[in-house]
Amino acid sequence: MREILIWLPAIILPSSTIIQLTNIYKAKSSDGVSATTWFLFGIANIGAYVLTDQYFAIQSILAFLLTAILDFFIVYAIFNYRKPKKG
Repeated sequence: MREILIWLPAIILPSSTIIQLTNIYKAKSSDGVSATTWFLFGIANIGAYVLTDQYFAIQSILAFLLTAILDFFIVYAIFNYRKPKKG
């Protein structure tokens, strides 16, 4: 049971982030998606990785470093698909 629980963040965090990223690219729109929030998620995931003190554990790498990278891709996608303001 413990082993399953250890793997859950390594699977769920990057998967949920990929879902958001995929939705932005499919819609070609970032309406309603906050760049600030996803940037802060990226910073928080880097902090969580450092906090785990498990630098070479694949679970930590997937759960926190991969997710942080994906968070920053979301920020890029938000700015890439942001509609210019009229007026």
